[in-house]
Amino acid sequence: MTPDLPNDIAALDQAHALHPWTHFDSGAAQTPLVIERGEGCYLWDRDGRKYFDAVGGLWCTNIGLGRREMAEAIAQQAERLAFSNTFVDMTHGPQALLAAKLAEIAPGNLNHVHFTTGGSTAIDSAYRMAIYYHRCRGEEARTHVIARDDSYHGATFASISIGKRSGDKVPEFHYLSEGIHHVSTPNTYRMPDGMDEAAFSSHLVAEFEAKIAEIGADKVAAFFAEPIQASGGVIMPPEGYLHAMWQVCQKHGILFIADEVVTAFGRLGHWFASRDVFDVQPDIICCAKGLSSGYQPIGAVVFSETIWSAMQGDRWYASGFTYSGHPVACAAALKNIEIIEREGLLEHARDVGTYFQQRLASLSELPLVGSVRGHGLIGCVENVADKTGKTLLPDEVDVGKRISQACEAKGLMVRPIGHLNVMSPPLVITRGEVDFVAETLGQAIRDVADALVRDGIKVD
Repeated sequence: MTPDLPNDIAALDQAHALHPWTHFDSGAAQTPLVIERGEGCYLWDRDGRKYFDAVGGLWCTNIGLGRREMAEAIAQQAERLAFSNTFVDMTHGPQALLAAKLAEIAPGNLNHVHFTTGGSTAIDSAYRMAIYYHRCRGEEARTHVIARDDSYHGATFASISIGKRSGDKVPEFHYLSEGIHHVSTPNTYRMPDGMDEAAFSSHLVAEFEAKIAEIGADKVAAFFAEPIQASGGVIMPPEGYLHAMWQVCQKHGILFIADEVVTAFGRLGHWFASRDVFDVQPDIICCAKGLSSGYQPIGAVVFSETIWSAMQGDRWYASGFTYSGHPVACAAALKNIEIIEREGLLEHARDVGTYFQQRLASLSELPLVGSVRGHGLIGCVENVADKTGKTLLPDEVDVGKRISQACEAKGLMVRPIGHLNVMSPPLVITRGEVDFVAETLGQAIRDVADALVRDGIKVD
């Protein structure tokens, strides 16, 4: 079945494809946007309309789309060795080379790598690894984990259970609950009245200590933390908070698992953000997305020498996937890392990322805009009805979607998440393109605010 017309693609999709995060009533009424091709930071739809993709796919198209050398590396590897399993004592060149490269660029003694199929399976695997590690050391009671409110850690059964983002846990699904705990989000925009960031950080760390004491320190295996809570609203932690949380973990023998699925490979201007940006040395880093810049599905659990040593002995590590260390995916990741190094994209991301944050900050004075936040090439605008009280608009207004649709009409893609609009453009973005993003988003916000007022919706 080969559709001849672009409209056939939309019809076939509507008839047969179940999309992630589908809302059935509204989804049935909407014709999907059919994307035909991509190049650099841009996408073209089936009608030839051009969009600047400030979403970066889904936080992942770091080196930009349409790179011939990536396509050639993928094709050459597929021709040479399209697949070989990596179970037990089998390997191949791309896996070994990529594991060595990740060990080289990862912070501290994170010298070992377990490959997965993406970010969700990396988190799922890290969850299992944490409990496995403690049991190897004779601490079999350590089966509990702690994460945070507004966190997103993936969509596999374990990873979505560990996360706690509004709207992710729907009543029709079942989730793990036993042994999974949450503490407050470090959202400085909505911290308690009368607290400064230092006091808020101390409050959060004390809450973490209290939660550990409530569970029993000898029962807690790991703490899961995104350096920046990306899909939860680009939540920027207060200064020193993550370092203090890491110190608590060290004190109690709790593994610190950094979910760097979004923040690694240049998003914040470094290979990994944990140590270079937040002064944290994790025991495990989970990564994906920018690892191949979206050219192939691949994820990785990068873990410490300490964990590796503890797991040795007369035992099996009975976990992994058919596509763990897939040769084509590994070849793509190796070429992606080579491009980031050769083109100085980490340095470029730090430079243009500073400008990106400055230009986004200029939107703060616009109507609807309650908070603008981010770091490097990740940003978020939080839209509110009342700037003073930080009151949200009713859900049915769907303000984030209204703004993203207004942006699309002007050739810009930003991601709506409820009342938020988030951005994670490719690392190759230029200053001129940053100006386009800021100016277009700003005009879209003005247009939506005017339309809401005309509809009788109060905006202060």
